[in-house]
Amino acid sequence: MARLAFRLATTTVGVALLAGYLAAAFLVFRTLRALWSLRPGAAGTVLLLVAVTLGSAYLSYRFGTARLLAAVDADPIPRERAPELHRRLDALVARMAVDRPTLYVADARAPNAFAVGGPGGGALVVDRSLFRLLPPRELEAILAHELAHLETKDGLAAALVDGFARTVVGLFTLATLPALLALSGLAGGSAWIRGRPGDRSGTFARLHRLLAGGLVASFVLVTLLARTHSRRREFVADDRAAEVTGDPLALARALRRIDRATDPTWPFASLSTHRDTDDPLERWLSTHPPTADRIERLRRRAGAESARRGREDWTGVPVR
Repeated sequence: MARLAFRLATTTVGVALLAGYLAAAFLVFRTLRALWSLRPGAAGTVLLLVAVTLGSAYLSYRFGTARLLAAVDADPIPRERAPELHRRLDALVARMAVDRPTLYVADARAPNAFAVGGPGGGALVVDRSLFRLLPPRELEAILAHELAHLETKDGLAAALVDGFARTVVGLFTLATLPALLALSGLAGGSAWIRGRPGDRSGTFARLHRLLAGGLVASFVLVTLLARTHSRRREFVADDRAAEVTGDPLALARALRRIDRATDPTWPFASLSTHRDTDDPLERWLSTHPPTADRIERLRRRAGAESARRGREDWTGVPVR
């Protein structure tokens, strides 16, 4: 009797669950179908999606600077407080095709610098610890690296790539939402009807996992592609900084000091989100290439430049 009551209860729950999910799936399907019927033709739809994606990415790039500066609690650096730093920044801007950004200082508790585009040339933020960590020539090399990102508008390019990719993934998710709801209801409802509420080994459950896994895989793929592009741009910015300053080893030494300062095994090290790792997944998801690879490229560049000057055995001050 008790078993019969249990089966009756689970069957009732299963039918209700199945009906609820199928009703939700049908409602979402009808809504999407109604929206699709209002589309302005294939060409118009594509143009609308492109316009929305471009517009949102540009607005985020253009007006997100203030929010980011507020998030890191950055303060402008007046010229009278750091005349030498401003002089070096002016000299770099004069050599590069970039508007002069506003110079900020922040206390991120990790030696770092970053540049963001925006009105009036954008902003270049330097963590306070870099002033203690880096000599003037090395700090100048870091400034040149960040200006190189502004020069090629890497932030805007990254925002556009990310915007398009997320739009595609979002549309794919929206299109498959009715199927996900229906499969979830069929999987859960059938399990309850069979009297095994926790069982997710049925055909519907496997199809649901397969479809959901495809969505997750598409998101991961988009993220990996965006991070790969970001790592390539770091190499390009290194090359441009070395070209502008004429001293590849200054940037190499700066990177080495920053890497050591952010290594947890190094004395007085602080936590860094960009420190090197041996985990392949973490390296694929990283926005920056391994510091050792960047330093080695800069050392090879310095050696090649020395050879062109006829001093084949001299590669400048060693990177320690």
